[in-house]
Amino acid sequence: MEFAMGSDGYESFCGTSYASKMLGISIGTVQGLVERNELRAWRTNGGHRRISLKSIQEYQHRHNLHPNALMFGEDRLKVVVVEDDESTRLMLQTNFDRWGLPLDVMMYASAIEAMLDMPSLYPQVLLTDLVMPRVNGFDFVRTLNEHGSFKSMAVVAMTGLRPEQVKAKGGLPEGVQLLHKPIDLEWLRGFLGALISVRQINQRLQAEKNAAAT
Repeated sequence: MEFAMGSDGYESFCGTSYASKMLGISIGTVQGLVERNELRAWRTNGGHRRISLKSIQEYQHRHNLHPNALMFGEDRLKVVVVEDDESTRLMLQTNFDRWGLPLDVMMYASAIEAMLDMPSLYPQVLLTDLVMPRVNGFDFVRTLNEHGSFKSMAVVAMTGLRPEQVKAKGGLPEGVQLLHKPIDLEWLRGFLGALISVRQINQRLQAEKNAAAT
């Protein structure tokens, strides 16, 4: 979790996209709440808006809003998708919805946007394109790999590059799955389904262990 200096000291924060997902409202509505000071926010040196997670929770409490599954959905798999192509993002979201798997998905058009929210999201899965403007997927994945908080995250790199082209660009960290475009949706569904099954088994075993200890 990252922290930043807000109006009342250090606190955890998130980006506008994540705030909109948490509250179940549009990004424009979130921006309006910030402008009306109903949500505490500030801007980074790069001009990106950061919103206090605590102020989001306070807003939900004031308006008797049920907390979104993204805040307390430990039984759901949190997935971040980073893809600059809008049609690919739409295709993936359509299939995620159709599959009916217990997923909480956040879509980003750039690695920079995703990087700002990753410390607040703590996703279990990252699906990222490799060839993107500004910060490419290679640098994005390597940066996350160096951060201890994301060591256990499953990473899938989506690309139209051939294996030798990926290798020529320095390759990818060990454990990163390479998914070639056009995306094999059946493989992706099976991959996510397997992660969900393992997660559910581990949660059940932990619950049994806790029950036996009491």
